[in-house]
Amino acid sequence: MSFVQIPPGNGRRVVVAMSGGVDSSVAALQLQQAGYEVIGVTMRLFNAPTNEAARLNRSCCSLEDVADARAVCRVIGARHYFLNFEREFKKHVIDYFVDEYSKGRTPYPCLACNDRLKFDFLLERAAVLDADLIATGHYAQVDTTTHPHRLLRGVDSGKDQSYVLYTLAQKQLDKLLLPVGGFQKSEIRQIARDGGLPVADKPDSQDICFIPDGEYRDFVTPRIAEPRPGLLVGPDGEMLRKHDGIHNFTIGQRKGLGLPGGGGKPLFVSEIDAESGTVWLGPAASLLRTELVASNVNWIDGATPTSPIRGLARIRYKAPDVPATITPTELGATVVFDAPQRAVTPGQAVVFFDGDRVLGGGTIELPARRSQAEATVSGTA
Repeated sequence: MSFVQIPPGNGRRVVVAMSGGVDSSVAALQLQQAGYEVIGVTMRLFNAPTNEAARLNRSCCSLEDVADARAVCRVIGARHYFLNFEREFKKHVIDYFVDEYSKGRTPYPCLACNDRLKFDFLLERAAVLDADLIATGHYAQVDTTTHPHRLLRGVDSGKDQSYVLYTLAQKQLDKLLLPVGGFQKSEIRQIARDGGLPVADKPDSQDICFIPDGEYRDFVTPRIAEPRPGLLVGPDGEMLRKHDGIHNFTIGQRKGLGLPGGGGKPLFVSEIDAESGTVWLGPAASLLRTELVASNVNWIDGATPTSPIRGLARIRYKAPDVPATITPTELGATVVFDAPQRAVTPGQAVVFFDGDRVLGGGTIELPARRSQAEATVSGTA
């Protein structure tokens, strides 16, 4: 794994997105030590009801996190600003999150947050503050010594976050610093201790900051104006039961299906039809796919490849990278895996790699196909 050295600051001004956690705090510290003029920015993303304050203290973006970010800035002698992004966060993250579930898809809100808030809006604020660069605490690396610039994996494979940065463009990479990507997590905590940062041993926050208990259905259900009820259909086309809305299901789901127990083989959600509200169930083998279609594809180089490429593809944040052939199309790309992959899920991201380098990625769609279950239910089988 290559290590990308952060260039000397020489007094240049950098805006650092500070969540109050150890990673963004060390990013600010490293940049200050490298000769940058650091300005810390913490984003207010949502206004939690009083009765949720204790719960949200276990996630990022709580009042405690704001105080931690401000304390770190005091230690390193940096200015700190607390900016209100509630309206943008609701529009680009929460509304998107709810809308995707209402369509029977499974969103990844951290991608939307990175794409529309932590970079686009951060760059806008940096311009207002007359800053040359922006920085975050993501575990990834940017190599600006090459043209086009390259986005690389973080050195710590267990913490690598390059998957969630595939939407970055060259104009963003040109102004982006990722100081912690060249270190192991244990090294980052030691740097924080050595620097006297009060967050050195602070636990990591959860991924979905606005749903710290992980119960997405409790969050989504009251926010869906028109739920899409329908039927749960078994592998042989048999109607198993009615359901209250497709937002309650995700591809690969086994628990919470509301089916009577028994000695039969376990069933999983294999397909969701948003238009009819039909949720098809099948055995584990029904989750295997060798191909997917990706929309909204971003190629980090800025140029779409003119022919199929061989590389690695990842279909979930914690999924392994697997060999695949990626073919650009007018609408995005098709991805054919060397071996079948389990639970390819619409709404999630597929990200393409060439070794340590991130090539790009897109949003997973599935080819339209008429299943045997659908044909049986409609009486045409």
